[in-house]
Amino acid sequence: MFLVLEGLAKIFGSNKAVDDVSLSIPEGEFFTIVGPSGSGKSTLIRILAGLETPTAGRVLLRGADITVMPANRRPTCMVFQSLALFNHMSVGDNIGFALKMLGIDAAERHRRVETLLDFVRLPQDFLGKPVTQCSGGEKQRVALARALASDPEILFFDEPLSAIDYRLRKILEVEMKDLHRRTGKTFIYITHSLEEAMVMSDRIAIMRDGAIIQIGPPEEIYARPASRFVAEFMGEVNILPVSGGEVAGQPAAGIADGWLVVRPEALRPLGGGAAADISFDARVQNDYMLGSRTQFHLMALDQTLVAELPAGLAAGVNPGDRGRWGFDLGDCISVKE
Repeated sequence: MFLVLEGLAKIFGSNKAVDDVSLSIPEGEFFTIVGPSGSGKSTLIRILAGLETPTAGRVLLRGADITVMPANRRPTCMVFQSLALFNHMSVGDNIGFALKMLGIDAAERHRRVETLLDFVRLPQDFLGKPVTQCSGGEKQRVALARALASDPEILFFDEPLSAIDYRLRKILEVEMKDLHRRTGKTFIYITHSLEEAMVMSDRIAIMRDGAIIQIGPPEEIYARPASRFVAEFMGEVNILPVSGGEVAGQPAAGIADGWLVVRPEALRPLGGGAAADISFDARVQNDYMLGSRTQFHLMALDQTLVAELPAGLAAGVNPGDRGRWGFDLGDCISVKE
């Protein structure tokens, strides 16, 4: 494999920030590490980038041990959350900085910077523009161009989209995925947003308390979460206990004791005599328009449940309504813990 992690651990005092992490990443993959604050993802990526030395374990690149190799000698580059652009420099000087440090002459630097501006879809007249006059999205593109300037084999990204607004973030998610496809380089990305990871990644690793608790392609993480933690981390889902072969006091044939993950789109109103495997009385607390669908918050089973209905089914469902709702077991996911 291209990049191999063997038993990586990092201990700060009594805190084990990274706990025996082993995995392999093939060349050209968009690999994303997801986890809440304090899960160890930032420490892990700093180890991979050479900014931290692990307490135990090894990092192998193409079979060579680079565990203690300094960051400036690795064929890698990091895009930080803050972007770390040089505010006293122009866009062109920011992008060409790494090339200057490599001793590349001014004419060749200028040519490469022009090429990189085109590559990240910034106009050529940005060459002399002060970076402080760039918008948030433009700064992101400058940081990407600067990272690509030294032609690294691996690009690391430390939550680079977390500080920008939702609309721009969705645009840049698409551009990041397109940039990965066009470069063919290995991207290793960390974020606290599983939604962000699902859009861009070839594979996702979920971290908790310094360890990786599930790893797989986005569709596998979504369809088969390995635990209640992963299911809840995926976003708005309903978690119901399963005990004695029952859910909400009703038989749940074939469902093991533990927890049942019920996605919002699996819930539906049961008007007109409709039936479902599991049904219950509910009161609609509120509704939220989400474009082509509407989200409803229901008070039921001593908790707030979240349901989402397409426009056709949402018509006629209003806050304050009381009625029967339900879901089918085949639309749910059973998890142990």
